[in-house]
Amino acid sequence: MGEPKGEADGDDLERAGASTFDGARFREVMGHFATGVTIVTAIEDDQPVGFTCQTFTSLSLEPPLVALAPGKNSTSWPRIAAAGVFCVNILADDQEALSRDFAVSGGDKFTGVGWRPGANGAPVLDGALAWIECRLELAHDAGDHELVVGRVQDMGVSRGQPLVYYRGGFGRFEP
Repeated sequence: MGEPKGEADGDDLERAGASTFDGARFREVMGHFATGVTIVTAIEDDQPVGFTCQTFTSLSLEPPLVALAPGKNSTSWPRIAAAGVFCVNILADDQEALSRDFAVSGGDKFTGVGWRPGANGAPVLDGALAWIECRLELAHDAGDHELVVGRVQDMGVSRGQPLVYYRGGFGRFEP
């Protein structure tokens, strides 16, 4: 049996052992996996809080669970965790600027941003392609991130196309 092949040119995949692990190379390789873009929101001390999160996925149908991975250096995630409930807003392709605004630490990210409280109170952002309201089920240490599991409580969709993140930049998806 031959070695696994890389891209179309057939080059062997580069392999890195634990002693030679290259974090920059890992980031480059993982950047080739296109993801959607979300903003996770909550209400903490009567104030909306949120952050951009591209590490998000469905986890289970029974029970209905989703997973996300906020960075440990996030100043917003501890506030959202303290709230105990949150909303994952899946961004539409015209919300790149909003994604960039919520990716910055500090400041009032909600200035000029339209939203309504969801059933659990967490902000559902105007124009979001879809939204999933959750109760915090579990947060687990995962290196420089936390692996968070949320139990789905409510959800909805609107019209449009998703905002996509690929190789360090934003793009659009056309079916």
